[in-house]
Amino acid sequence: MFDLGTGFAACAARDPDALAIVDGDVRLTYASWYRRISAVVAGLDSFGLQPGDRLVTLLQNRWEAATLHWACQFAGIVITPLNWRATPEELDFAVDNSGARAVAFEPVSANAVAASAICRSLPRIAIGQKAAADEISFDALTAIDAPVARPRAEAKDWSLMLYTSGTTGKPKGVPRRHRAERAAAIAHVAQNLYARGERTLGVMPLYHTMGVRSLLAMPLIGGAFVCLPRFDCATALALIEAERVTNLYLVPTLYHDIVRHPDFPKRDITSVRKLGFAGAPMTDGLLATLTRAFQPDLFVNHYGSSEIYTFTINQDAARKPGCAGRAGINQWVRVLRLGSRDPDDAAPVGEEGEIIVLAASDEAFEGYWHRPDADARAFTDGWYFTGDTGYFDNDGDLFVTGRVDDMIITGGENVSPVEIESCLSLHPSVSEVAVVGLPDPRWGQIVTAFVTRTDDVTEQNLDAHCRASGLANFKRPRRYVFVSAIPKSPVGKLLRRKLIAGEYESETLLSAHGDKI
Repeated sequence: MFDLGTGFAACAARDPDALAIVDGDVRLTYASWYRRISAVVAGLDSFGLQPGDRLVTLLQNRWEAATLHWACQFAGIVITPLNWRATPEELDFAVDNSGARAVAFEPVSANAVAASAICRSLPRIAIGQKAAADEISFDALTAIDAPVARPRAEAKDWSLMLYTSGTTGKPKGVPRRHRAERAAAIAHVAQNLYARGERTLGVMPLYHTMGVRSLLAMPLIGGAFVCLPRFDCATALALIEAERVTNLYLVPTLYHDIVRHPDFPKRDITSVRKLGFAGAPMTDGLLATLTRAFQPDLFVNHYGSSEIYTFTINQDAARKPGCAGRAGINQWVRVLRLGSRDPDDAAPVGEEGEIIVLAASDEAFEGYWHRPDADARAFTDGWYFTGDTGYFDNDGDLFVTGRVDDMIITGGENVSPVEIESCLSLHPSVSEVAVVGLPDPRWGQIVTAFVTRTDDVTEQNLDAHCRASGLANFKRPRRYVFVSAIPKSPVGKLLRRKLIAGEYESETLLSAHGDKI
């Protein structure tokens, strides 16, 4: 298999005049972008960086970030992108843990870099601002008159180090090789049925696997990556219209915000023919809304992770709401009985269990960075234990019901939050909903629904809706909390732990019987 640099060079030779990247006034073809990337490779050489070194970046989705990503692939440098909102402490941890040799930043992340003792001792690349005396500007890198870059890495070499969110401890490094990254990009093209010349909205962060996949997929088809440095609904809609974006690959939260924005009816979004989502389940209500709004030719539910890109694919998400589909082209999926570590101990059809996937996938990582303890928990007999719960239906399709740790145990019964969330999402007055189990002395946990509402719908209305839907009695929420917003991570993932910890702004807390609590 090609390394990524060779893959890009081949794409640039095939489609030199195709539009490659857009960011405001910056519009580069593959030929012109390749020249910029080559200059940055020479600049990284002047920095003293060697193949195998790690370069930490704290950047939004700007063209410079995408250019650095590709330059690292040519130079054999392991790009290590972090959330641009990272605190100095988080930055120090990642730089130390990865053994980074340099850091790239922009104004929004400059204070964190300045406050990091480790970063002050490293070579630094300043983007979008004047470089200090001991820094180099990105503009200076791209101004270098350099020969066309030749790939220095092989398919077996490290390409990228992502860091997990670290919601239950310190983030874990996820190193990925060129061959796994390229396999994931090819799978992304195939499974989303991307055609030649597609245009995608580059809004999912480049420190997130979804953003990286969108970036790497476009050269394979001579497509364009339309940068949206920081998500904003109005700007996203304007770019979709102006650049004739053909596909979207977003987390459900961003779809929710886009389709409900006041500008949505005013913008021409007819160029978008393919929708894809990942990162979290999509409620039945949002699936229906998006299907009506976009009338897409393809609506893909992609289920996977940073560690192993694809688990399953459902290419007709709206037809079977909640269904994650079947194993991707590079994968094999099983559901085990809850609590089992035996990969052959399969749960019966219809019974919830833990989802495991084959660790030998072409798209897979090979283990966490310097974390044998995490590897011991994640791998058994060649299978990767996802920590997700789900079940196979009678058709052989997978349904993901949540995280093992999110399972609510109330009165001895196991309850999945996702089923209840999908039920409530179909009520016309529910904007967003998240379900958790809160401690209760009698039941152990009480099913509790946190709801953002569009009008003065009551808990009695919602309880009646759950009853009418046929939701089992023990699954019905016993408490409702009307909140101003559902807490989420920077990439739009629901943060149930914050709800459990009481970290939210509520309107009113009521029982299902109307009593204030």
